[in-house]
Amino acid sequence: MIKSANQYPVHTLFSHEGNVLYKIPPYQREYSWHKAQWEDLFEDLIDADGAHFLGTIITLDQTTDALEGSILQVVDGQQRLTTLTLLLAAVYSVLKEHIDSLDDDTRTDVTNLGRQLVRKSDGQPRVTPQKQGLNLFDYLKVLEEAGLPVEGEWKPYYPSRRIAKCYQYFRSAILKLADTEDIAETEAALRVHEAALKAVIVKIEVVSHSDAFVLFESLNNRGMPLSPVDLIKNHLLAESEKKKIMNVDQAFRHWNDMLTSLGDNYSTQERFLRHYYNAFKSELPDVPNASVATKSNLIRIYEDLLERDLKKVADALVTASKIYGRINCVVELDRPTSLDRAFQRLLRVQGAPSYVLLMWLMAKQDELELNEADIEAIADLLTSFFVRRNLTGYPPTYALTKLFMTAIDAIDAGRGEDIFGIVAEKLTAVSASDDEFRARLLGRIYDDNTDVARFALTILAEDEMTKETAVDLWRQEKNHFVWTIEHILPQGENLPRAWVDMLGGKEVAAEVQEEHKHRLGNLTITAYNSNLGNKSFVEKRDRLDSKGRPIGYRNGLSLNAELVTLDSWTSDDIERRTQELASRVMSRFPLPGPVNGDVVEFRFNN
Repeated sequence: MIKSANQYPVHTLFSHEGNVLYKIPPYQREYSWHKAQWEDLFEDLIDADGAHFLGTIITLDQTTDALEGSILQVVDGQQRLTTLTLLLAAVYSVLKEHIDSLDDDTRTDVTNLGRQLVRKSDGQPRVTPQKQGLNLFDYLKVLEEAGLPVEGEWKPYYPSRRIAKCYQYFRSAILKLADTEDIAETEAALRVHEAALKAVIVKIEVVSHSDAFVLFESLNNRGMPLSPVDLIKNHLLAESEKKKIMNVDQAFRHWNDMLTSLGDNYSTQERFLRHYYNAFKSELPDVPNASVATKSNLIRIYEDLLERDLKKVADALVTASKIYGRINCVVELDRPTSLDRAFQRLLRVQGAPSYVLLMWLMAKQDELELNEADIEAIADLLTSFFVRRNLTGYPPTYALTKLFMTAIDAIDAGRGEDIFGIVAEKLTAVSASDDEFRARLLGRIYDDNTDVARFALTILAEDEMTKETAVDLWRQEKNHFVWTIEHILPQGENLPRAWVDMLGGKEVAAEVQEEHKHRLGNLTITAYNSNLGNKSFVEKRDRLDSKGRPIGYRNGLSLNAELVTLDSWTSDDIERRTQELASRVMSRFPLPGPVNGDVVEFRFNN
C-alpha cells in the first residue's frame, strides 16, 4: 500500500535544483481555506520553537517520462501545499521589490526561491491547482503578480476569490510583521521565508489510487492523539507521586477543579494555560527561552514550573481558572451582572486574546483598587478594540499576545480609574485609524469578516430593545444561530425576474449585485432566513411563517424599521443605508484614549 513515507523540510520538497511537480487532480475540491487558517499558519510559523510540523500529504507518482521530471499527484494535502506556495510567493514579491538593496547571498536566495515556486527548465509552477472555481487561472495570476516568470490571465472578480485573497493576506501579514517588530520589510520577509522552508511535512507516497483513498480514509478517522493539556496533566500526576507532594487522587482533584471552571472545551483549556503563564510571568520562576507561552513550548514551560514548585503552581492554576471561567462565560448565569454581560459581548466578538489582561486585572483587583465598574469599562473598551481589529486585521494576530503582556507591564503603579486610560492608550496606539475602520465598514464587510458584521448588526438591534420587545438574537438550534444575517438583495446567482426588473435589467442587476451584495447596508438580521432566499423585496418584507408570524422585515427589529416602509431596494438605498450604519457602528464602538490628561468617559448601555 505505502511505497514510502518520509519526513522532509519544505526546502527539500520544493528543491530549486529538483524537477518535481505537484499536481492537484481534477476530482479534488477547489481551494477552500479561509482567513482563519491563513492566520493560524502564519502565526504558527512565526512562533515555532524549531521546525513547525505542517502535517501529512499523500501523493501518487504519475511520471510518464523521467527526463521531464517527476509528477506527483496530490491525493491529500492540496490545501496546505497551495497555501504554502502562496505564502512563499508573497515572500518572493516583497523581496523582489527590494532586490537592489539586498546583498549577493540574499539575491541568490531570492533566485532560488523563485525556482522553488516555478521550475527553471520549463517555467511550470511546482504546484498546479485544478481548474475548478478558476483556481488554476487565479493561481497563475498570483504568481505573475508576485514577479515570477509565469503568464497569468485575469478573470472577472479575481481579487475577491480565495487564492488572490490568500496571497494578499500573506503580503499584508509580512508588512505588518515588519511594522509591529520595527524591522525592515526585507528582514520580515526573510524571517517568514526561513520559517516556511525549514517547516516539516511528512510525504507518504502510495502505489495506486485505491491505496491512496484507503489510506486517506484511515488517516482522517484515526483516534485523537494526546494533547498538550493531557500531557501536562500526566506530568502533574507523575511529579506529585514521585515527589510525594500530593497523592495522585489529590493532584487529580486539583486538575479537575481547574477543568470544572474552564469547561470541557480543549481550546479554552489550552489557551488558559498559555494565558496564565503570560499574565503572571514576572511572578513565576524563570523558564529558559520562554519569554512567551506558545502552543509549541507550552509543555516544556509547565514541566519546568511543576518541577520547581508543584503545589504552589497547582493551587494558583485552580484559583486563576475560576476567574478565567467567569471571563470566558463558561457557566450560563440566571442573573448575570452588567460585568458578566460585558464579558459575554467580548466573547461574542472573539476577544479571547485579551483574557490574559482581564485575568490579571481581576486577580489583582484589590491591589489595583479596581471595582467591577472599572473592569466592565475595560471589557467594553476591549470589545470596541476587537470589533475594529477583527475587521481591519490590525494589529495582526501574532502581535496580540505581546500587546496585552506589555499592557500589564505598562500599568505598573497605576491604580483605580487611571488603569482605563493606560489600557486605552496602549490599544489606540496599535489600532487601525478611524479612516481605515470606516473604509472597511463601507466595503464588503460580509466578505471581509462575517462574524464582525453579524456582531455589529446584532448589537445595534439589541440597543433598541426594551424588556417588552427583547429577543435573544444569539439563540441556537442544533448548534446554529436561529437569527442570522440576511442579504436584502440576494447574494446567489440567477436573480429572480422581480429583482432584475427592479434594478434596471440583467446587465445592470449583475453589476449592482456584485458591487453591493456584501456591503453593510444590504445586510440585516432575520430568523430562519432560509425561508426568504431569492424572493422579491416585497415578499421578503412581508413574509410570514406557517403560524402567521412575521419572519421577514416586519419581525419587530429596529434594524429593519426603514425596510418596512420601502417598496423597492436599489443601489442608492444600499449606499445610503451603508453610510448610515457605518456611522452608527463607529459611534457604538469608539476607541477612546487620554485627552488633555483626562480619560474619555466610556460606558456601554446594558
